[in-house]
Amino acid sequence: MKEEKIAYINPANMMTPRGFSQVVTVYGNHKTIYVGGQDAVDETGNTVGKGSLKLQTDQVLVNIEKALTAAGAGLENVVKWNVYLVQGQNPQAGFEVFRERWGNRQDPPALTVLFVAGLANPEWLIEIDAIAVTTK
Repeated sequence: MKEEKIAYINPANMMTPRGFSQVVTVYGNHKTIYVGGQDAVDETGNTVGKGSLKLQTDQVLVNIEKALTAAGAGLENVVKWNVYLVQGQNPQAGFEVFRERWGNRQDPPALTVLFVAGLANPEWLIEIDAIAVTTK
């Protein structure tokens, strides 16, 4: 049986990032989990935190944690985040919540943040999807 290996790479000839890795590689026996875009909705489908990026980010991360748990993983298994913010939002409030939940882990995952014109529901200010890896 091959051993799983996750390598967090920040090449010396690239900017040294804070809070994310430039490249994450995964090889060996593992399971990859793709969590589709999560929005600020509770288990009944109601929007949480209308008008508040901070509250919406918190709910999105709650939803991602639930999805990861259902797949046998946790936040610590995430190797890639994609964050979609509605234009005009100041990302600082969302990043504060993200840092609270994520903590100060040594090997942060790769990260992409995109500003978008809108999301599927006009009340939503943020959407996040994730890729996680666990051993089988």
